[in-house]
Amino acid sequence: MKHLTILLLIYFSIQSCQDNGQVSSIHPVNWDRRTLKHSLSDSLSTGSTYLSVYSQIYSESEHRTHDLTVTVSMRNTNTTDTIFINKADYFNTKGHSIRTYFNRPIYIAPMETVEIVIDEKDQEGGTGANFLFDWTINPNTHEPLFESVMISTSGQQGISFTTQGKRIE
Repeated sequence: MKHLTILLLIYFSIQSCQDNGQVSSIHPVNWDRRTLKHSLSDSLSTGSTYLSVYSQIYSESEHRTHDLTVTVSMRNTNTTDTIFINKADYFNTKGHSIRTYFNRPIYIAPMETVEIVIDEKDQEGGTGANFLFDWTINPNTHEPLFESVMISTSGQQGISFTTQGKRIE
């Protein structure tokens, strides 16, 4: 009986530590609250920015990887003008579309930052994932700033690094 009690205790301890496997990073922001209800003016400037992100990185060889949490930061560096991000597409290492976070213009208020977080357990992006953002701004204002921070910790060790977006159009 004593052994059965110990086995049951171990079993329930292990079960309580297991995660349900859901990825919380798919819809963390209510994009509908940020979506514009009207059309944007034709007098605005448009562009596209590429941002590399890493859901995983190699360690020791190409056969061993470490999973990373990714924070994608969409920043408005203007002090007075709102900017608009029209689309946020996420692609994996092979260039296949994983998901579109939104495909209607959202606003980012002056000096505001909006984030997309990709969970550490979300491995779909792989070692060469990336985002493509389409955006619209008023003429003579700063372009949006796109950055990502990748991080992972285990015990007393950790790794973190950043990337910045590059305008491609």
